Amino acid sequence: MSTEFAALSVAARDPRLADAPLLAAARRRSPAHTPVWFMRQAGRSLPEYKKVRAGIAMLDSCRRPELVTEITLQPVRRYGVDAAIFFSDIVVPLKAVGVDLDIRPGVGPVIAEPFRTHADLDRIPELEPGMIEDIATSVGLLTAELGGTPLIGFAGAPFTLASYLVEGGPSRDLTKTKALMYTDPQLWRALLDRLAQISAGFLRVQVAAGASAVQLFDSWVGALPLADYRTHVQPSSAAVLQAVRDLDPSVPRIHFGVQTGELLPAMGEAGADVVGVDFRVPLDVATERLGGDYAVQGNLDPATLFASREVLGERVRQTLEAGSKAPGHIFNLGHGVPPEADPDQLKFVVDTVHAGKS
Repeated sequence: MSTEFAALSVAARDPRLADAPLLAAARRRSPAHTPVWFMRQAGRSLPEYKKVRAGIAMLDSCRRPELVTEITLQPVRRYGVDAAIFFSDIVVPLKAVGVDLDIRPGVGPVIAEPFRTHADLDRIPELEPGMIEDIATSVGLLTAELGGTPLIGFAGAPFTLASYLVEGGPSRDLTKTKALMYTDPQLWRALLDRLAQISAGFLRVQVAAGASAVQLFDSWVGALPLADYRTHVQPSSAAVLQAVRDLDPSVPRIHFGVQTGELLPAMGEAGADVVGVDFRVPLDVATERLGGDYAVQGNLDPATLFASREVLGERVRQTLEAGSKAPGHIFNLGHGVPPEADPDQLKFVVDTVHAGKS
Protein backbone atom coordinates (compact mmCIF):
# COMPACT_ATOMS: atom_id res chain seq x y z
CA MET A 1 0.00 0.00 0.00
CA SER A 2 1.41 3.38 -1.00
CA THR A 3 2.23 6.09 1.49
CA GLU A 4 -0.75 8.12 0.24
CA PHE A 5 -3.17 5.28 0.95
CA ALA A 6 -1.55 4.59 4.31
CA ALA A 7 -2.11 8.23 5.27
CA LEU A 8 -5.87 8.09 4.68
CA SER A 9 -7.95 8.97 7.73
CA VAL A 10 -11.56 7.93 8.21
CA ALA A 11 -14.25 10.60 8.10
CA ALA A 12 -16.57 10.90 11.08
CA ARG A 13 -19.69 8.75 10.66
CA ASP A 14 -23.26 9.51 11.65
CA PRO A 15 -23.86 8.35 15.26
CA ARG A 16 -27.21 6.84 14.21
CA LEU A 17 -25.27 4.12 12.38
CA ALA A 18 -24.64 2.51 15.78
CA ASP A 19 -28.22 1.18 15.63
CA ALA A 20 -28.22 0.18 11.95
CA PRO A 21 -29.64 -3.37 11.57
CA LEU A 22 -27.29 -4.22 8.71
CA LEU A 23 -24.19 -3.43 10.74
CA ALA A 24 -25.55 -5.31 13.76
CA ALA A 25 -26.24 -8.43 11.69
CA ALA A 26 -22.82 -8.22 10.03
CA ARG A 27 -21.21 -8.07 13.46
CA ARG A 28 -23.25 -11.10 14.59
CA ARG A 29 -25.35 -9.09 17.00
CA SER A 30 -29.16 -8.99 17.29
CA PRO A 31 -30.65 -6.34 14.97
CA ALA A 32 -34.06 -4.76 15.48
CA HIS A 33 -35.18 -6.62 12.34
CA THR A 34 -33.56 -8.68 9.60
CA PRO A 35 -31.84 -6.15 7.33
CA VAL A 36 -32.36 -6.34 3.57
CA TRP A 37 -30.73 -4.83 0.51
CA PHE A 38 -30.33 -6.05 -3.07
CA MET A 39 -27.27 -6.49 -5.21
CA ARG A 40 -27.74 -4.26 -8.27
CA GLN A 41 -30.59 -2.46 -6.52
CA ALA A 42 -29.21 0.83 -7.86
CA GLY A 43 -30.18 0.84 -11.51
CA ARG A 44 -31.28 -1.48 -14.27
CA SER A 45 -34.87 -2.21 -13.23
CA LEU A 46 -35.78 1.28 -12.01
CA PRO A 47 -37.50 3.71 -14.41
CA GLU A 48 -36.02 6.66 -12.53
CA TYR A 49 -32.56 5.20 -13.12
CA LYS A 50 -33.14 4.81 -16.83
CA LYS A 51 -34.31 8.40 -16.98
CA VAL A 52 -31.24 9.95 -15.32
CA ARG A 53 -28.84 7.64 -17.21
CA ALA A 54 -30.32 8.38 -20.64
CA GLY A 55 -27.54 9.28 -23.07
CA ILE A 56 -24.74 8.82 -20.52
CA ALA A 57 -22.23 5.99 -20.92
CA MET A 58 -21.86 3.63 -17.96
CA LEU A 59 -18.28 4.52 -17.13
CA ASP A 60 -19.05 8.23 -17.37
CA SER A 61 -22.03 7.84 -15.06
CA CYS A 62 -19.81 6.22 -12.42
CA ARG A 63 -17.48 9.25 -12.31
CA ARG A 64 -20.09 12.02 -11.83
CA PRO A 65 -20.62 12.52 -8.08
CA GLU A 66 -24.06 14.14 -8.30
CA LEU A 67 -25.29 11.41 -10.64
CA VAL A 68 -23.74 8.62 -8.55
CA THR A 69 -25.43 10.09 -5.48
CA GLU A 70 -28.84 10.22 -7.14
CA ILE A 71 -28.63 6.69 -8.54
CA THR A 72 -27.39 5.21 -5.26
CA LEU A 73 -30.20 6.86 -3.30
CA GLN A 74 -33.04 5.87 -5.66
CA PRO A 75 -33.65 2.36 -4.29
CA VAL A 76 -33.31 3.57 -0.69
CA ARG A 77 -36.14 6.02 -1.30
CA ARG A 78 -38.29 3.58 -3.25
CA TYR A 79 -37.87 0.37 -1.26
CA GLY A 80 -36.85 1.39 2.25
CA VAL A 81 -33.88 -1.00 2.16
CA ASP A 82 -31.48 -1.12 5.10
CA ALA A 83 -28.39 -0.13 3.12
CA ALA A 84 -27.29 1.68 0.00
CA ILE A 85 -24.75 0.04 -2.30
CA PHE A 86 -22.31 2.46 -3.90
CA PHE A 87 -23.14 2.80 -7.59
CA SER A 88 -20.09 1.87 -9.61
CA ASP A 89 -18.66 -0.91 -11.75
CA ILE A 90 -15.85 -3.33 -10.96
CA VAL A 91 -13.73 -2.01 -13.83
CA VAL A 92 -13.89 1.64 -12.74
CA PRO A 93 -10.54 1.50 -10.89
CA LEU A 94 -8.92 -0.25 -13.86
CA LYS A 95 -10.07 2.57 -16.10
CA ALA A 96 -8.80 5.05 -13.51
CA VAL A 97 -5.25 3.67 -13.70
CA GLY A 98 -5.29 3.91 -17.49
CA VAL A 99 -6.36 0.49 -18.77
CA ASP A 100 -7.94 0.89 -22.21
CA LEU A 101 -11.41 -0.58 -21.73
CA ASP A 102 -15.06 0.13 -22.32
CA ILE A 103 -18.39 -1.27 -21.13
CA ARG A 104 -20.43 -2.28 -24.14
CA PRO A 105 -24.19 -2.48 -23.66
CA GLY A 106 -25.35 -6.06 -23.74
CA VAL A 107 -21.78 -7.36 -23.56
CA GLY A 108 -19.99 -5.98 -20.51
CA PRO A 109 -16.38 -4.85 -20.00
CA VAL A 110 -14.21 -5.17 -23.10
CA ILE A 111 -10.41 -4.77 -22.90
CA ALA A 112 -8.69 -3.27 -25.96
CA GLU A 113 -5.40 -5.15 -25.40
CA PRO A 114 -5.82 -8.30 -23.31
CA PHE A 115 -3.17 -9.13 -20.70
CA ARG A 116 -0.73 -11.82 -21.83
CA THR A 117 2.89 -11.24 -20.70
CA HIS A 118 5.07 -9.77 -17.97
CA ALA A 119 5.45 -6.64 -20.11
CA ASP A 120 1.70 -6.09 -19.82
CA LEU A 121 2.10 -5.36 -16.11
CA ASP A 122 3.57 -2.00 -17.12
CA ARG A 123 0.16 -1.09 -18.56
CA ILE A 124 -1.43 -1.56 -15.14
CA PRO A 125 0.09 0.98 -12.75
CA GLU A 126 -0.80 1.12 -9.08
CA LEU A 127 -3.86 3.10 -8.06
CA GLU A 128 -3.30 6.36 -6.21
CA PRO A 129 -5.97 8.32 -4.30
CA GLY A 130 -5.63 11.29 -6.66
CA MET A 131 -6.87 9.13 -9.54
CA ILE A 132 -10.28 8.68 -7.87
CA GLU A 133 -10.95 11.92 -6.02
CA ASP A 134 -14.46 11.90 -7.49
CA ILE A 135 -15.16 8.58 -5.73
CA ALA A 136 -14.39 10.15 -2.35
CA THR A 137 -16.60 13.11 -3.27
CA SER A 138 -19.47 10.80 -4.20
CA VAL A 139 -19.21 8.89 -0.93
CA GLY A 140 -19.15 12.12 1.05
CA LEU A 141 -22.29 13.38 -0.67
CA LEU A 142 -24.01 10.05 -0.10
CA THR A 143 -23.24 9.64 3.57
CA ALA A 144 -24.48 13.18 4.22
CA GLU A 145 -27.83 12.22 2.64
CA LEU A 146 -28.07 8.71 4.11
CA GLY A 147 -27.61 9.65 7.75
CA GLY A 148 -28.23 6.47 9.74
CA THR A 149 -28.52 4.21 6.69
CA PRO A 150 -25.24 2.43 5.94
CA LEU A 151 -23.43 2.88 2.65
CA ILE A 152 -21.75 -0.29 1.40
CA GLY A 153 -18.51 0.28 -0.49
CA PHE A 154 -17.96 -1.75 -3.62
CA ALA A 155 -15.05 -3.37 -5.46
CA GLY A 156 -14.31 -6.31 -7.70
CA ALA A 157 -12.01 -9.04 -6.41
CA PRO A 158 -8.60 -9.57 -8.06
CA PHE A 159 -9.53 -12.89 -9.72
CA THR A 160 -12.59 -11.48 -11.49
CA LEU A 161 -10.70 -8.36 -12.59
CA ALA A 162 -7.90 -10.59 -13.88
CA SER A 163 -10.39 -12.68 -15.85
CA TYR A 164 -11.58 -9.63 -17.76
CA LEU A 165 -8.03 -8.48 -18.43
CA VAL A 166 -6.85 -11.88 -19.65
CA GLU A 167 -9.95 -12.93 -21.59
CA GLY A 168 -10.46 -9.46 -23.07
CA GLY A 169 -14.08 -9.47 -21.90
CA PRO A 170 -16.71 -11.73 -20.32
CA SER A 171 -16.09 -15.47 -20.71
CA ARG A 172 -18.07 -18.52 -19.71
CA ASP A 173 -15.20 -21.01 -19.47
CA LEU A 174 -12.25 -18.71 -18.57
CA THR A 175 -9.85 -20.92 -20.52
CA LYS A 176 -7.26 -18.18 -21.11
CA THR A 177 -7.40 -17.13 -17.47
CA LYS A 178 -6.91 -20.66 -16.17
CA ALA A 179 -4.17 -21.36 -18.71
CA LEU A 180 -2.17 -18.34 -17.50
CA MET A 181 -2.76 -19.27 -13.86
CA TYR A 182 -1.55 -22.84 -14.39
CA THR A 183 1.33 -22.28 -16.81
CA ASP A 184 2.91 -19.11 -15.38
CA PRO A 185 2.04 -18.92 -11.68
CA GLN A 186 4.72 -16.27 -11.10
CA LEU A 187 3.15 -13.89 -13.61
CA TRP A 188 -0.30 -14.77 -12.30
CA ARG A 189 0.71 -13.87 -8.75
CA ALA A 190 2.27 -10.61 -9.90
CA LEU A 191 -0.93 -9.71 -11.74
CA LEU A 192 -3.15 -10.52 -8.78
CA ASP A 193 -0.87 -8.64 -6.40
CA ARG A 194 -1.20 -5.55 -8.60
CA LEU A 195 -4.98 -5.96 -8.82
CA ALA A 196 -5.19 -6.47 -5.05
CA GLN A 197 -3.50 -3.09 -4.59
CA ILE A 198 -6.00 -1.50 -6.96
CA SER A 199 -9.09 -3.08 -5.37
CA ALA A 200 -7.83 -2.36 -1.86
CA GLY A 201 -7.13 1.26 -2.74
CA PHE A 202 -10.58 1.65 -4.28
CA LEU A 203 -12.24 0.32 -1.10
CA ARG A 204 -10.00 2.28 1.26
CA VAL A 205 -10.94 5.56 -0.42
CA GLN A 206 -14.62 4.70 0.02
CA VAL A 207 -14.16 3.73 3.67
CA ALA A 208 -12.08 6.81 4.42
CA ALA A 209 -14.83 8.99 2.92
CA GLY A 210 -17.49 7.39 5.10
CA ALA A 211 -18.66 3.99 3.77
CA SER A 212 -19.58 1.90 6.82
CA ALA A 213 -19.37 -1.59 5.23
CA VAL A 214 -17.78 -3.04 2.09
CA GLN A 215 -18.51 -5.87 -0.32
CA LEU A 216 -15.85 -7.58 -2.40
CA PHE A 217 -17.45 -9.17 -5.49
CA ASP A 218 -15.79 -12.21 -7.06
CA SER A 219 -18.27 -12.84 -9.86
CA TRP A 220 -16.37 -15.58 -11.72
CA VAL A 221 -14.37 -17.37 -9.02
CA GLY A 222 -16.91 -20.19 -8.84
CA ALA A 223 -15.22 -21.57 -11.97
CA LEU A 224 -12.33 -22.81 -9.81
CA PRO A 225 -11.95 -25.93 -7.66
CA LEU A 226 -11.19 -25.39 -3.99
CA ALA A 227 -7.50 -26.33 -4.15
CA ASP A 228 -6.84 -23.83 -6.95
CA TYR A 229 -8.79 -21.15 -5.12
CA ARG A 230 -6.70 -21.57 -1.99
CA THR A 231 -3.41 -21.57 -3.91
CA HIS A 232 -3.98 -19.02 -6.64
CA VAL A 233 -6.74 -16.66 -5.47
CA GLN A 234 -7.31 -16.58 -1.73
CA PRO A 235 -4.05 -14.68 -0.90
CA SER A 236 -4.96 -11.73 -3.11
CA SER A 237 -8.55 -11.48 -1.85
CA ALA A 238 -7.21 -11.71 1.71
CA ALA A 239 -4.86 -8.81 1.00
CA VAL A 240 -7.78 -6.64 -0.13
CA LEU A 241 -9.92 -7.44 2.88
CA GLN A 242 -6.99 -6.99 5.27
CA ALA A 243 -6.29 -3.55 3.79
CA VAL A 244 -9.82 -2.49 4.73
CA ARG A 245 -9.42 -3.90 8.22
CA ASP A 246 -6.11 -2.09 8.66
CA LEU A 247 -7.77 1.23 7.85
CA ASP A 248 -10.87 0.70 10.01
CA PRO A 249 -11.46 -2.61 11.83
CA SER A 250 -15.04 -1.55 12.67
CA VAL A 251 -16.11 -1.79 9.01
CA PRO A 252 -17.74 -5.17 8.22
CA ARG A 253 -16.40 -6.95 5.15
CA ILE A 254 -18.78 -8.93 2.94
CA HIS A 255 -17.32 -11.40 0.45
CA PHE A 256 -19.57 -12.70 -2.34
CA GLY A 257 -19.12 -14.93 -5.34
CA VAL A 258 -21.38 -16.85 -7.73
CA GLN A 259 -21.49 -20.66 -7.77
CA THR A 260 -19.12 -20.75 -4.81
CA GLY A 261 -20.81 -23.39 -2.65
CA GLU A 262 -17.60 -25.43 -2.40
CA LEU A 263 -15.54 -22.32 -1.71
CA LEU A 264 -17.59 -20.75 1.08
CA PRO A 265 -15.32 -21.63 4.04
CA ALA A 266 -12.21 -20.55 2.13
CA MET A 267 -13.86 -17.27 1.15
CA GLY A 268 -14.68 -16.65 4.79
CA GLU A 269 -11.10 -17.45 5.77
CA ALA A 270 -9.91 -14.81 3.32
CA GLY A 271 -11.01 -12.23 5.87
CA ALA A 272 -14.77 -11.84 5.60
CA ASP A 273 -17.15 -10.95 8.40
CA VAL A 274 -20.10 -11.86 6.19
CA VAL A 275 -20.08 -14.54 3.50
CA GLY A 276 -22.48 -13.94 0.63
CA VAL A 277 -24.26 -17.07 -0.58
CA ASP A 278 -25.81 -17.40 -4.02
CA PHE A 279 -29.21 -19.04 -4.50
CA ARG A 280 -27.85 -22.54 -5.16
CA VAL A 281 -27.01 -23.39 -1.52
CA PRO A 282 -29.63 -23.01 1.25
CA LEU A 283 -28.50 -20.64 3.98
CA ASP A 284 -28.76 -23.24 6.74
CA VAL A 285 -26.53 -25.57 4.69
CA ALA A 286 -24.10 -22.71 4.04
CA THR A 287 -24.02 -21.95 7.76
CA GLU A 288 -23.10 -25.58 8.48
CA ARG A 289 -20.30 -25.43 5.93
CA LEU A 290 -19.05 -22.21 7.49
CA GLY A 291 -19.05 -23.73 10.97
CA GLY A 292 -21.27 -20.98 12.37
CA ASP A 293 -18.31 -18.62 12.37
CA TYR A 294 -19.67 -15.98 9.96
CA ALA A 295 -22.78 -13.98 9.31
CA VAL A 296 -24.35 -14.86 5.97
CA GLN A 297 -25.94 -12.79 3.23
CA GLY A 298 -28.56 -13.92 0.73
CA ASN A 299 -30.06 -15.73 -0.90
CA LEU A 300 -33.48 -15.55 -2.57
CA ASP A 301 -33.42 -16.82 -6.15
CA PRO A 302 -33.88 -13.72 -8.36
CA ALA A 303 -36.23 -15.75 -10.58
CA THR A 304 -38.81 -15.81 -7.78
CA LEU A 305 -39.34 -12.08 -8.34
CA PHE A 306 -41.35 -13.12 -11.40
CA ALA A 307 -43.60 -15.50 -9.43
CA SER A 308 -46.94 -14.74 -7.80
CA ARG A 309 -47.02 -12.80 -4.54
CA GLU A 310 -48.12 -15.96 -2.72
CA VAL A 311 -45.13 -17.93 -3.98
CA LEU A 312 -42.72 -15.01 -3.55
CA GLY A 313 -43.82 -14.37 0.02
CA GLU A 314 -43.41 -18.03 0.94
CA ARG A 315 -39.93 -18.19 -0.57
CA VAL A 316 -38.93 -15.04 1.33
CA ARG A 317 -40.11 -16.62 4.60
CA GLN A 318 -38.25 -19.84 3.83
CA THR A 319 -35.08 -17.83 3.25
CA LEU A 320 -35.59 -16.01 6.54
CA GLU A 321 -36.04 -19.32 8.36
CA ALA A 322 -32.88 -20.79 6.83
CA GLY A 323 -30.97 -17.58 7.56
CA SER A 324 -32.02 -17.67 11.21
CA LYS A 325 -29.64 -20.61 11.73
CA ALA A 326 -26.67 -18.30 11.15
CA PRO A 327 -25.19 -16.02 13.83
CA GLY A 328 -26.18 -13.09 11.63
CA HIS A 329 -28.30 -12.79 8.47
CA ILE A 330 -28.50 -10.02 5.90
CA PHE A 331 -31.33 -10.74 3.47
CA ASN A 332 -30.49 -10.32 -0.19
CA LEU A 333 -30.98 -12.02 -3.51
CA GLY A 334 -28.66 -14.85 -4.43
CA HIS A 335 -27.42 -12.70 -7.32
CA GLY A 336 -28.21 -9.26 -8.77
CA VAL A 337 -31.63 -7.77 -9.52
CA PRO A 338 -32.65 -8.80 -13.06
CA PRO A 339 -33.16 -5.84 -15.42
CA GLU A 340 -36.76 -6.92 -16.12
CA ALA A 341 -37.76 -7.17 -12.44
CA ASP A 342 -40.87 -5.30 -11.31
CA PRO A 343 -39.89 -2.75 -8.65
CA ASP A 344 -43.18 -3.43 -6.87
CA GLN A 345 -42.07 -7.03 -6.33
CA LEU A 346 -38.86 -5.83 -4.71
CA LYS A 347 -40.82 -3.51 -2.42
CA PHE A 348 -43.00 -6.48 -1.48
CA VAL A 349 -39.87 -8.46 -0.58
CA VAL A 350 -38.58 -5.64 1.64
CA ASP A 351 -41.91 -5.33 3.45
CA THR A 352 -42.13 -9.10 3.92
CA VAL A 353 -38.60 -9.31 5.31
CA HIS A 354 -39.24 -6.49 7.72
CA ALA A 355 -42.46 -8.19 8.85
CA GLY A 356 -40.46 -11.30 9.81
CA LYS A 357 -40.92 -15.05 9.36
CA SER A 358 -44.51 -15.32 10.61
